[in-house]
Parts: sequence; structure tokens; C-alpha cells
Amino acid sequence: METESNQRGTMPPKLMTVEDVADYLAKPRSWVYGNWQREQIPFRKVGQALRCRPADLEKWLDRQS
Repeated sequence: METESNQRGTMPPKLMTVEDVADYLAKPRSWVYGNWQREQIPFRKVGQALRCRPADLEKWLDRQS
């Protein structure tokens, strides 16, 4: 994930949606939702939406091996 620059410095990495995570992992959205419900994938609720920080997803992937 790329970061964008602004006048104050570097923006934090973009948060990933369920669809972004599904595409990245090459898994269906239902699989991603199922793993979130079992507290496997590190999503956070932002309002009613689920979002995942790319760094958290990478850490989770490292622990899966």
C-alpha cells in the first residue's frame, strides 16, 4: 500500500476494506468475514465498517506459517 504526502508530511497507510483483504489473500469475502467473526483477522470497526491496517494483516500472515 502506498502512502500519500500532504503539506504536513506523510499520510498513514490506507486502511483495507473486507474486499481489499479478500483480493489480497485471494479468498472470498465470506471466508474473510468468517475469520473476522472467529477473531482471526485483525479488523477494527470504523463506524459500522470493518477496516484492517496493512501492517496488522502482514503480522497476522506471518503468524500463520
